[in-house]
Amino acid sequence: MDLGISGKQALVCGASAGLGLACAQALVAEGVHVTMVARTEGPLQAAVDRLNTSGPGHARAICADVTTEEGRARIFAVTRDYDIVVTNAGGPPPGDFRQWDRQAWLRAIDANMLAPIELIKATVDGMMARGFGRIINITSSAVKSPVEGLGLSTGARSGLTGFVAGLARSVASSGVTINNLLPGTFDTARLASNFARQAEREGLSVAQVVERRLAKHPARRLGQPSEFGHTCAFLCSVHAGYINGQNLLLDGGSFNSV
Repeated sequence: MDLGISGKQALVCGASAGLGLACAQALVAEGVHVTMVARTEGPLQAAVDRLNTSGPGHARAICADVTTEEGRARIFAVTRDYDIVVTNAGGPPPGDFRQWDRQAWLRAIDANMLAPIELIKATVDGMMARGFGRIINITSSAVKSPVEGLGLSTGARSGLTGFVAGLARSVASSGVTINNLLPGTFDTARLASNFARQAEREGLSVAQVVERRLAKHPARRLGQPSEFGHTCAFLCSVHAGYINGQNLLLDGGSFNSV
């Protein structure tokens, strides 16, 4: 299927690894010119170099922290005319809410709510004027099914979810859609690190922790980043113009609901 987005300009955040990289890779494969953003220059440039040998699109790197005004200024000094924006930020650490002070909450809100809103604010009017735009926010399955200890992440991401619900309805008539992708357990370095910490806490091997997790999973496997990336690319396509304001779970059926 031709997704109809060859030649479009995309901004993908958190793009040096994991799900952000998977989204960038899928878009480059569709002929999209992708600006990849991350905070660490070495891994980011290595990812860009790989993608520039893999598909008809093109990738470029901007090393920046999108949670800061300086970082966003660096991104938009290149261009604001993005047709596709994929926001993505790692969640804050887990813990007990009794231990989180005001600064911990503000850091979480800056990263997982306000930074995506600022990126949307800087790009959505241009999308509307051109008659086409796709904004994808990578959030978390915890927005639908809260996880104990992840209150900072869930609280901030839920704020973004509520904001998007209203905004998405106001821009759809101009050809712009805004949706949230909610990943479950995907086979990324971040998840592997979480498994390793859990194994250490519980005195188990990593293999035992993974086996125990998968035994409760309907698919009996982890999601592959490429699956996530291709879903993102489809939502960015010309064929997805009637999908708007949605929270799409990619969790292999873990969330038990009708």
